[in-house]
Amino acid sequence: QKSVQDVAPLLSKLAVLKLNGGLGTTMGCVGPKSAIEVRDSQTFLDLTVQQIEYLNQVSGADVPLILMNSFNTDEDTSKIVQKYSTHNVSICTFNQSRYPRFKTDSNLPLAQTPENKPNMWYPPGHGDLYESFANSGLLDQLIDEGKEWVFVSNVDNLGATVDPVILQHMADTGAEFVMEVTDKTKADIKGGTIIDYDGQVRLLEIAQVPKAHVDDFKRVKKFKIFNTNNLWISIKAIKRLVASQKFDLDLIVNNKTTDDGTAVIQLETAVGAAIKHFAGAHGVNVPRSRFLPVKSTSDLFLVTSDLYLLENGELRLNPKRTFKTVPVVKLGDHFKKVNDYLARFKTPPQILELDHLTVTGDVSFSSDVTLEGTVIIVANHGAHIDIPRGAILNDKVVSGDLRLLDH
Repeated sequence: QKSVQDVAPLLSKLAVLKLNGGLGTTMGCVGPKSAIEVRDSQTFLDLTVQQIEYLNQVSGADVPLILMNSFNTDEDTSKIVQKYSTHNVSICTFNQSRYPRFKTDSNLPLAQTPENKPNMWYPPGHGDLYESFANSGLLDQLIDEGKEWVFVSNVDNLGATVDPVILQHMADTGAEFVMEVTDKTKADIKGGTIIDYDGQVRLLEIAQVPKAHVDDFKRVKKFKIFNTNNLWISIKAIKRLVASQKFDLDLIVNNKTTDDGTAVIQLETAVGAAIKHFAGAHGVNVPRSRFLPVKSTSDLFLVTSDLYLLENGELRLNPKRTFKTVPVVKLGDHFKKVNDYLARFKTPPQILELDHLTVTGDVSFSSDVTLEGTVIIVANHGAHIDIPRGAILNDKVVSGDLRLLDH
């Protein structure tokens, strides 16, 4: 184990970059996903700033935070970051590219003019980072400031904190690219994986797998690890590869339908696919705790619970939990949007002893509810279930119709 103080000289050569191009639409939120409140009224961005501020305070280094925005998130993010102006962290932003969508039937671009009209354009995936980073001028600025590495991760991965051990590993090995991978579970069947392709390390994403082999790809026994998208990359190597136009990332064809029903194609690339271009590139198997994404309200349920403790912007698994694995949580469509989810829980339930939770239908939870073991709650169509205040559900199946009035 290494402490932050142990690697203080290396931290002065590090920058942290968060991929901040996504919107919170899948969780029913307006604006950048990074502005969603995830814990104690704090957003993804708040927690990230806290982490880096603490890192700088303890180490005496000046690790900057860089946000790669998309045209969807840039305006809102620019306003939000102003509130951190008094914090001990320098924040820079740049925009990734925008590409025109193509009509599926004609392969012609949907946009007729360069104006940014709704549905016409899209951010082309995070593989665009390398070119956009260089074009923004920030890459050269970091090199001039003596920075050597950039730690890249998704802004919604609450487990992606600066790890002194991996930073030391980058310095010791001289590798230009390290991808953090972790053991695959049934919950991660869609995650990309590292493969050996003609003697070369490559990233294989599910979108690149022929339909006939998708089931093979999803098997945990076949591919035991997946890419967390936590990446440690040499800044000078990015500069070299962009300058020599060496980046040739595998294209992912994404078929979409616009609001008016037009079938369109988006051509996207993944930032991890560049692993094949960097010298000494390899994967490092990390604990599951470094992959804590919030993609749904089921994930939000976990990170807001007593399962995690919050320290200096970092979530840690509560030592009072007997098992070091995280419960499987499946919340139904009634919980899909953040506002609906919040309205259905008076307070977050206590889940230190929970293994599995499934909730479907019109269900609400009063305060101080404890869930243990396997709990399944099903309100059939037209029915409503209220879980009463102070209830303890241990290995229970609840179904039917149950209404309670607090007085």
